[in-house]
Amino acid sequence: MTEIVPRIAVIAGTTGLVGRCCLQRLLDDPRYGRVIALTRQADPFEHPKLKWLRTDFDDLTALVPALPADDAYCCLGTTLERAGSRTAFEHVDHHLVLAFARAAHAAGASRFMVVSAYGANVRSLAFYSRVKARMEQAVSDVGYSAVHILRPSLLLGDRSEQRPLESFAQAVAPLLAPLFRGALAPMRPVQADAVAAALIAAAFDPRAGTKVHRWPFQVQSPPGKT
Repeated sequence: MTEIVPRIAVIAGTTGLVGRCCLQRLLDDPRYGRVIALTRQADPFEHPKLKWLRTDFDDLTALVPALPADDAYCCLGTTLERAGSRTAFEHVDHHLVLAFARAAHAAGASRFMVVSAYGANVRSLAFYSRVKARMEQAVSDVGYSAVHILRPSLLLGDRSEQRPLESFAQAVAPLLAPLFRGALAPMRPVQADAVAAALIAAAFDPRAGTKVHRWPFQVQSPPGKT
């Protein structure tokens, strides 16, 4: 019987809603023997499988030798309000995501999983959606054997920071959820942990090329812990 060698994952964006869930799932998943997490802060906690790497994300080239991984997970993202300007928002949600994709690929990763957003479209009237679409195209051109892009709508879960409008939306989401059926299903609010589960399932999807997943996420993954 051929022994299955555990994979190595590298992840960016672990302080966000989806990133926190994804990191915990990676640590709990026996298919991964090691997890490398990029962070701006001091190591938040310890785990036998986990290695933290300090970085400001603006220059990841020097970190490439420390990023040997099979799968790269990107949960980086901010909001226009928090970023403070369109330029600052694009820097995080496009340029830093692309920089991470390039660094992880240079380090040997062959699969890239990234969280985008519902409505991403280069022709959208919304700046946010145009930036997300340009990011999707950019990471698809890096050279990975497989790129999986998840486009969730409103994310549900406990955030570390307060977002009043999102808190209100999360409160009413369960009441509105039954309305999002059929063609409207991709607009349905989704739990952050469900997005994290789909990201990891995508890493084991045997298909090559770029795949875009909308809710409900349809990921072809063999049986296993997801």
